[in-house]
Amino acid sequence: MTWYSLLKFVHVLLAITAVGSNITYAAWNIRGAREPQHLSFTLKGIQFLDNRVANPAYGLLLLTGLILVAVGKWGLRGWIVAGLILFVVLIVVAVGFYSRVTTRQIQALETAGEASPPYQQLAGQARIYGIVSTVIALAIVFMMVVKPFA
Repeated sequence: MTWYSLLKFVHVLLAITAVGSNITYAAWNIRGAREPQHLSFTLKGIQFLDNRVANPAYGLLLLTGLILVAVGKWGLRGWIVAGLILFVVLIVVAVGFYSRVTTRQIQALETAGEASPPYQQLAGQARIYGIVSTVIALAIVFMMVVKPFA
């Protein structure tokens, strides 16, 4: 086993951790909506996973990916460039919008309640940003696995 293979293994584990965490958010939101007394706990759990598990995994994923490109045989192929562009878009949507909206959603829940218009508006925004983030993340996985534009 080479260090390159080991780094690629770590890279794949980071992808599973990051994208897998994101995919669970929908299930947590559904559970929270069904049990409003646990909604605050649910949203804070999602925020914890996002801030402490998924986002750090995405950061390390970028780092390991760039190292693999720098020392590997692929060079800067079209699928890698497409993946990097999608990664930048993902960061803008996930960190710039989703994380901020989730924080405001928790605040609205705690001050105005889950039936309030401010909370409902923020929940809708979080849902949209969450779906968009997940689709982008899955598109990146597609690029890395299928390697179009080679």
